[in-house]
Amino acid sequence: MTAEAAVDTESFQGRTSANAIAPACVWQDLGVVDYQAAWNLQLEHVERLKSGVGEDRLFFLEHPHVVTFGRNGKDENLLASRDQLARLGVQYHETDRGGDVTYHGPGQLVCYPIIDLKRWKRDVGAYLRALEEVLIRTLADYGLEGRRDPGATGVWVGEAKVAAMGIHLSRWVTSHGFALNVTTDLDYFRHIVPCGLRRPVTSLTKLLGQAPDVTELRARLIGHFGTVFGREMTPGATEIVEIGS
Repeated sequence: MTAEAAVDTESFQGRTSANAIAPACVWQDLGVVDYQAAWNLQLEHVERLKSGVGEDRLFFLEHPHVVTFGRNGKDENLLASRDQLARLGVQYHETDRGGDVTYHGPGQLVCYPIIDLKRWKRDVGAYLRALEEVLIRTLADYGLEGRRDPGATGVWVGEAKVAAMGIHLSRWVTSHGFALNVTTDLDYFRHIVPCGLRRPVTSLTKLLGQAPDVTELRARLIGHFGTVFGREMTPGATEIVEIGS
């Protein structure tokens, strides 16, 4: 049995009993946000949860062109210098998430869950597999067979990666998350070895032959996130995040 086949999808039904009230998770669409500004916002809400204040959060956003370098990043996986990236209009950030180097940019749907795993499962592996499950179920809504890959994190369709993941935990509170390629210009990935894997990347537009409606796509992700994590998904007020802050 392969590693991906061994995943028990029945375990991804949340942990709330029939008579219990599901914990709240507030989701917000932030629009286009600079990477550092989004990171600052995550840190703010991480500290709130660590202090026992507030609900879990699910931030949806899009970044301007940026390459991020994770804690496990290797220099050889960055194929362009910082000066070359700057000339292309691509920012560069070193970050505290796990994983190697990745790219974010226009046409990508980025999701940053800020949740307290003490209210769910204190299990990093289970959390990663659950995020993958959210993505796999969403892809299935569009007739696509998403899959896990043994020894790697993220979601593939066929041999191409459509969603990358990288997370950070602080006292069991999560930050960072996943990026789903929707209408992404895949040519930008040629400046890196994505996640340290010399394998192709793809997008929903390429797989479907047309761009999906992002509002509907986000709604499907929210619904599956609530099911998988046993959360009551609630829309939050629009947060004003300065794009360059």
